[in-house]
Amino acid sequence: MTTHAFSDTAVLTGRSLRHVTRSLDTVITVTLMPIAFLLMFVYVFGGAINTGTGRYVDYLLPGILLITIATGTSYTAYRLFLDLKGGIFERFHSMPITRSSVLWAHVLTSLVSNAISVAVVVAVALVMGFRSSAGPLAWLAAAGILTLFTLALTWMAVIAGLSAKSPDGAGAFSYPIIFLPFISSAFVPTDTMPGPVRAFAENQPVTSIVNTMRGLFADQPVGTEIWVALAWCVGVTVVAFALALVTYRRKVA
Repeated sequence: MTTHAFSDTAVLTGRSLRHVTRSLDTVITVTLMPIAFLLMFVYVFGGAINTGTGRYVDYLLPGILLITIATGTSYTAYRLFLDLKGGIFERFHSMPITRSSVLWAHVLTSLVSNAISVAVVVAVALVMGFRSSAGPLAWLAAAGILTLFTLALTWMAVIAGLSAKSPDGAGAFSYPIIFLPFISSAFVPTDTMPGPVRAFAENQPVTSIVNTMRGLFADQPVGTEIWVALAWCVGVTVVAFALALVTYRRKVA
């Protein structure tokens, strides 16, 4: 990016963030569902689930954070769709600004808003008894993985927002992603699952990301899991980024 592109992106990001702060109902909705899952699984199902790892909230939190991010990125697709259909893209393109700054503004807004949502969910988990023995470096590593995961889903959201035919369709891309943690190690150990389900659960991205974060929070060795998690996050980000740019060029051509 050139200096001009950075300044354009900063201005448009400020605009997008103001829209988010003016829609507090959206912010509340993004955090309410993950918090509801957290409360339900800890206080309703937690007593019947044996993970062999002590407090269930400690086991559960990484998966809930991924659901929080998936929910948040669905609103990125929704806001991008509204901008596209509202004609604001054409207005921006008639001005002397860098075209890619329009997309990057939505992406950066997603990173900021999802970071806030994740912080709120972690705060609720702390009240519920979540405790971590992780040091600063482990927390930074966990934050980095969550940021990469957010970036990957956000670029997927950009594709959905640019391709959708309706507002509901724009946000619907996140439904399968929200469902993925339920077929992973996020809620129960995978060795309790039947063969085919276990094979899928152990070889999909959510399991490696959740296991890595769980190990980081517990200050335990994460082994090769962290490299698998990073490979999934970076791989999805690169592919989604490329497809998003292709889709964007077709839309504005």
